[in-house]
Amino acid sequence: MIVTFTANPSLDRTIELADELARGGVQRAFATHEQPGGKGVNVSRALIASGLDTLAILPGVSADPMLVALRAEQIPAASLAIAGRVRSNITLTEPDGTTTKINEPGPTLDESDELALIDLVVSRATDAQWVVLAGSLPPGLPDDFYARVVRAIRESGAGPEGITPRIAVDSSGAPLKALIDSGVGVDLIKPNAEELAELTGQGDGDSLEADVDAAYAAAAGLVERGCASVLATLGSKGAVLVTAEGGWFATMPPIVPVSTVGAGDSSLAGYLVADLTGGTPEQRVAQAVAHGSAAASLPGSTMPSTAQTRPDTALVHQLAPISADR
Repeated sequence: MIVTFTANPSLDRTIELADELARGGVQRAFATHEQPGGKGVNVSRALIASGLDTLAILPGVSADPMLVALRAEQIPAASLAIAGRVRSNITLTEPDGTTTKINEPGPTLDESDELALIDLVVSRATDAQWVVLAGSLPPGLPDDFYARVVRAIRESGAGPEGITPRIAVDSSGAPLKALIDSGVGVDLIKPNAEELAELTGQGDGDSLEADVDAAYAAAAGLVERGCASVLATLGSKGAVLVTAEGGWFATMPPIVPVSTVGAGDSSLAGYLVADLTGGTPEQRVAQAVAHGSAAASLPGSTMPSTAQTRPDTALVHQLAPISADR
């Protein structure tokens, strides 16, 4: 069982344009898709597509369109009733795969919501092998919220047969920095290149995507700071997996992208799929890029099944140890 927690979920509406986006103009949509979203929800959707047991935890009342959409897609969920409605996000995709996202801030939560959400996650982590904390935080939650959730899970002793579940975090900005600075340590973080650069102060998103060694060095620094594993997704360039044992770089054959929405979430799901089947580091990073590539070739935020992925076509090689003078 993998439990995902999305603090700021969204009902995602993707609009496919027939031509390049023209600011200030009027355009007709080629197609539209509406799906329940948010990073953790997307991971759960991908896990279900691959036949794994999962539970999506999120704030929202039962009648909220987001929760209605989850039930319609038969995604197991546990929710906390809140005063506001779940946000709606809009994504515009162009024929060449260029993606423009407009994200609402989300409902404002208070301290009672914060404590209740932590209690809900801890109570549902009892049977979890992994707990995934994913996405941005809504207004009202403190920057160190994810660090507080991690501590609560560890202190509760939750997990099957008394074994604390492993914890993966996919966030950005202040919440991710606060987690790293807290020193609580997690089993996996999944930044993209831009988030990795922001978190470490090394380069920028474009430079890390273009320089695998630089991305490796940046991710290795996070391992030294207490992250057991770092899966850094580098867009179409592939992904780097770094642990205390070393680093691995994986790429996929080029594709024609349809929508990159949720591709990073799909990569995280692919990693977890391979991990739960006992995959080696090479197999985990190969499945991660295979899932990400498959998601980018599908419309909207559609998540692929394992059967739709081709990890056998991934090129994976182990990276040389980082020299002391780098």
